[in-house]
Amino acid sequence: MKNVLILANSSGGLYDFRNELVLELAKEYHVVASLPDTVKTALLEEEGVEIVHTPINRRGVNPFQDFKLLMNYKALLKKYDPAMVITYTIKPNVYGGMACAAAGVPYISTVTGLGSAFEKKGIFLQLIQLLYRYGMRKASCVFFQNRENRDIFMNAGLISGPTKMVPGSGVNVETHSFEPYPESDITQFLYVGRMMKEKGIRELLDAAEALHGDKVVFVLLGYCDEDWEKILEEKQSEGVIIHVPFNTNVHEFYRRASAVVMPTYHEGMSNVLMEASATGRPVIATNISGCREIFDDGVTGIGFAPRSSEALIQALKRFLTLKRSERAQMGAAAREKMIREFDRHQVAADYMEEIRKYAR
Repeated sequence: MKNVLILANSSGGLYDFRNELVLELAKEYHVVASLPDTVKTALLEEEGVEIVHTPINRRGVNPFQDFKLLMNYKALLKKYDPAMVITYTIKPNVYGGMACAAAGVPYISTVTGLGSAFEKKGIFLQLIQLLYRYGMRKASCVFFQNRENRDIFMNAGLISGPTKMVPGSGVNVETHSFEPYPESDITQFLYVGRMMKEKGIRELLDAAEALHGDKVVFVLLGYCDEDWEKILEEKQSEGVIIHVPFNTNVHEFYRRASAVVMPTYHEGMSNVLMEASATGRPVIATNISGCREIFDDGVTGIGFAPRSSEALIQALKRFLTLKRSERAQMGAAAREKMIREFDRHQVAADYMEEIRKYAR
């Protein structure tokens, strides 16, 4: 069997959000995955994926480390001579793309979101754009998860070849099965994600401060990527929030939630919102690309302006006025939307179509 090489920055991201594609690839190719961690590698190996450990400094900009990553990717291309390379996230996209372009290997890249890098100004933003331009200049196809991201890349001249739109990674509607709406008279607002400024944690804490009480609970699930740990400990000791640093069974948290809140500033296509919707939970999210596509305001969720504590508070107050039956109806409609528009098996099929078209 010919080889397909996947370059990614997280084994958890590959297994949790793209495993349907991995399984489809394994029917036709020997799949090799270059990953920096071991969180889900055992599960991937059980499916026949060959794992290669490749260190990646996910958030830093270190020229020596990044050059080493480029050399590691070039070595992988020489060793495995893949029929196709698939890259996800900024550094695999950039340095994997550079290696493939130099070696004449076909590759498909996926822009999973702009991240905080595109919020920078001046020379740093110019550098990021330059790296993207070189990394994607010979891509067989670039997948985007929302039209705004694609427009930004095209208007900046970062890509010139074929592109394809997909609804994010999609959602596995079997794994995230429908759950009956909670009977409790306590409203539990759930946030799932990293604790960082760009995810809207400041606004969320302001909202929790304003609205928490005996009948309103805020649960925050996820790691602290920045200096939020002390603040979260203080808010938890004051009874404002409940912070759960990490739990692999996120579906159980969705099941207990009344609604899932996502106050993010930017997003490729929010996996959390898709998973919550598939579970049958209304979502309350910023009205930005990467979120607005996932919910219908007033039907499956409630939207609000980003970077505004007051806008978030008003959206939460709007939800609190809804009867339990109205909330349950909203959650049921969210589930139907995921089945209709975001089924992950269709996303995998879209990738396989392009892979078969361009693989050598």
